[in-house]
Amino acid sequence: MSGPRLSVPVKASAVAPISIGRRLKNRVAATFFVASFVIALVPLVWLLWIVVQRGWFAITQPGWWSHSLRGVLPEQFAGGVYHALFGTVAQAAVAAIIAVPLGFMTAVLLAEYQTSRLARYTTFMVDVLAGLPSIVAALFIFSLWIATMGFQQSGFAVSLALVLLMLPVVVRSNEEMLRLVPNDLREASYALGIPKWKTTMRIVVPIALPGIITGVLLAIARVMGETAPVLVLVGYSRSVNFDIFNGNMASLPLLIYSELNNPEHAGFLRVWGAALTLIIVVALIYLMAAVASRLMTNPVALTKAKRAGRATT
Repeated sequence: MSGPRLSVPVKASAVAPISIGRRLKNRVAATFFVASFVIALVPLVWLLWIVVQRGWFAITQPGWWSHSLRGVLPEQFAGGVYHALFGTVAQAAVAAIIAVPLGFMTAVLLAEYQTSRLARYTTFMVDVLAGLPSIVAALFIFSLWIATMGFQQSGFAVSLALVLLMLPVVVRSNEEMLRLVPNDLREASYALGIPKWKTTMRIVVPIALPGIITGVLLAIARVMGETAPVLVLVGYSRSVNFDIFNGNMASLPLLIYSELNNPEHAGFLRVWGAALTLIIVVALIYLMAAVASRLMTNPVALTKAKRAGRATT
């Protein structure tokens, strides 16, 4: 009588061999992605090279960063962009003071109270505002603030137009950062009896704070180079104006537009110098956004949120 048969396990291959067709498709896709990146990078590098080559002489001259063009003749290359740089920073700062709180509160409404009817209407209006051309925003502020209400052209009017352009960027970036916070943290807070508004401000916002700050800085950098508002809402001044509510005020885009009409070689140098200055300012803001995102990491914010949650209980 034969005994029981012992089954011998068959060793199967751990990894199936990759077919030649799949390898070929992977190579083609990788080559396509790299080629697309290089094609997109070429005009950017070319643009930066041209601006740096033609504007480097101007920004390295004494007084470029600390003097204005007051008393400087069109054919004389002297002075600097202090007046235009101050106007650009002041207009963007005032716009940020108005747009950031409004955009943050709107983002909280869309992310935390998304089931309300007001949130649906607000989402539609933000989408419409995101596609608004800058010239339309400038004309709207001109018709409302200057033509209807009787205020004069000023840097503050430019800031109001920049608010319309900055709001959708702030709202969308803050909304996405708030939505990335896990719902488990909200539910745990609700289970402890913490109200929704306190949960949002003490737990959700600290966790999303790095992304919120990054989105705000990117929105500021996005509006600093707008040309249409400064062309419509304020006049150009060759001297610095510290009063944003009265008088003409220069800015870097307005300086570039003004010097384009100067046929002298000094005007050519000032145009490219102002363009390079604007690129440097925008690049510094992007660098600040990257540094803020690195320093304020999510684990740190999560620790602060947990401590705040314990304190509220």
